[in-house]
Amino acid sequence: MLRNKLLALVFAGAMAASSGYAADLIVKVRPPKLVVEKRGRAPGPGHAWQPGYHRWDGNRYVWVPGRWERVPRAHARWIAPRWQHRRDGWVFVEGHWA
Repeated sequence: MLRNKLLALVFAGAMAASSGYAADLIVKVRPPKLVVEKRGRAPGPGHAWQPGYHRWDGNRYVWVPGRWERVPRAHARWIAPRWQHRRDGWVFVEGHWA
């Protein structure tokens, strides 16, 4: 009985953590323009360029340089991270493979 309750509690915690209900961090300062980067050559076949982006460090924007990453599966493509404007400020949308 206790074991079943513990399993149910662990399962419920995992579901809550993966549900995406985390509060968005809203930044009142508009992000700077993207930096134009030189890519260079891919390190080999099966790599995709992930462009750089500005992240918010709590006080200011900091540039994170782009990099080559191995494509995780056939036909995957990288969706770059971006800052999305909302009524009350700017929210960061993480990059991901699609």
